[in-house]
Amino acid sequence: MADAVRTARDGIRRLVVIVDDEHVNRRLLGKIIEKDYDVIYAEDGREALDLIKKREKTLSMILLDIMMPNMDGYEVLEKLREDPDLSRIPVIVLTSERSAEVRSLQLGAADFIPKPYDMPQVILARVRRSIELAEDNSIISATENDALTGLYTKDFFFQHGRRHDQYYPDVPMDAIVINVNRFRLINELHGRLFGDTVITTIAGQLNRILDEADGIACRSDADSFYLYILHRENYEAMLNRIVTVISEVSGNSRISLRMGVYSNADMSVDIETRFDRASFACNSLRNNYNTGFTLYDNSMHEKELYSEKLIGDMDTGVEERQFKVYYQPKYNITGIEPVLSSAEALIRWQHPEYGMVGPANFIPLFEENGLVQKLDHYVWREAAAQIKRWKDKYGITIPISVNVSRIDIYDPELEQKLLNIVKENGLEPYEYLLEITESAYTDNSEQIIETVKKLREDGFRVEMDDFGAGYSSLNMLATLPIDALKLDMVFIRKLGEDDKGLKMVQLMIDIAKFLRIPVIAEGVETKEQYELLKKVGCDVIQGFYFSKPVPAEEFEKLIEAALNQR
Repeated sequence: MADAVRTARDGIRRLVVIVDDEHVNRRLLGKIIEKDYDVIYAEDGREALDLIKKREKTLSMILLDIMMPNMDGYEVLEKLREDPDLSRIPVIVLTSERSAEVRSLQLGAADFIPKPYDMPQVILARVRRSIELAEDNSIISATENDALTGLYTKDFFFQHGRRHDQYYPDVPMDAIVINVNRFRLINELHGRLFGDTVITTIAGQLNRILDEADGIACRSDADSFYLYILHRENYEAMLNRIVTVISEVSGNSRISLRMGVYSNADMSVDIETRFDRASFACNSLRNNYNTGFTLYDNSMHEKELYSEKLIGDMDTGVEERQFKVYYQPKYNITGIEPVLSSAEALIRWQHPEYGMVGPANFIPLFEENGLVQKLDHYVWREAAAQIKRWKDKYGITIPISVNVSRIDIYDPELEQKLLNIVKENGLEPYEYLLEITESAYTDNSEQIIETVKKLREDGFRVEMDDFGAGYSSLNMLATLPIDALKLDMVFIRKLGEDDKGLKMVQLMIDIAKFLRIPVIAEGVETKEQYELLKKVGCDVIQGFYFSKPVPAEEFEKLIEAALNQR
């Protein structure tokens, strides 16, 4: 549309319809404007409406007489105003009645030209200006509204919100974020057209809500909506109302939403921050795939500040070596006695303000913000240096496994970075173990499989971590290039509860043995779990039953105990 407007002003001719029941007036006006515009004619209102509907896509202006037989100009203006597609076309009223001007403008006319037509240059200027204004408004409307839903775009939403705050700073307002759970999966399973139906249905319900309560709404992302309305209560009813209509549209497809509300938002902070807080509340429900809502409160605010503090301190933590690598031993249990075989590197943060911070508090944050790669590289270097130190001190290699996150997998320099690390520490790649989660394989299996193949060709050994937590098919498992399968600890916790838990573990171990892949069980805490796993043929065990993760100096006691048993 913007290109069309520019070319129009560069000389491309626009189409104008002249509607007048008098032949002489039609031709006279046509002569005045035909130098600059293509002109078509209609003799009355009915003929004009038929012509306008046929040419609505290309028509730029309507010059409309008021007094006509069959259908007068007022009725034409009313019909145009009722049709959203036709109402965009500017109308200049042709009249000799001064009293007709006010009513015409009230019905949507852009301007008027008085009869008789004795000032051709003024007429041309009015036509040109009205067309330009209409096309400018069309461009603004196109950038102001989301093409699919008709709601505001995010930028215009915030502009309108700021304007509201300027004029009504004391009016209590609520910032609301609504998100469709697993929307990408919905599109993949049911098609984009179905996904668009879900989105437009939500938009329709938001418009109905706005009819009842003052406010504005926008589509902020593909599957996310913002709503800024007067403070109210009972948001659960609002959310249920939206979901009910979606259920009617989607049939058997189960669509769920999550909603975060920053109620009676603090007007002293900018509007973007208010919606960040509503988003924070909304995202706190991310792993809950049932429809639900939550309110942003002081505890969330404190958690948000805590999270931002950790993110801000991350670089300093790496530079000052505040992050401490702990090691949890893995024992081979295939023989009569368990034998120390390797270890896993696990990170802790000795924060100067918060003390010892566990990985559950910062790893998800760094994954969301793209910082985890820097932390991974820190752990990789620390673990490799530790293998070297133990090798020099005890004359044996204790392989250490390190985590390779999804973002690392997509790094084109991953292979070279890992090779450089082992080379710098005088190690062989087989002494350095890499753990990749099952879910990473399912994200982009072709690229990840290719990357893992290269790493194994270099001599690295690769373990699939958290097996059973994701969605790998048996066929996929048969083709994955891995050296060990690490069972997700949720299966280990269920051991001993009933036969189903044990049979599930037995099944996975049998499949792994058929594929000649060793099985590692993590999270083993009791003697009963240990004995059951040994009985069903598990190869390696990791967990509190043998040792919690410990600093390197404490791990050395385990190495020395293992050497004394030889």
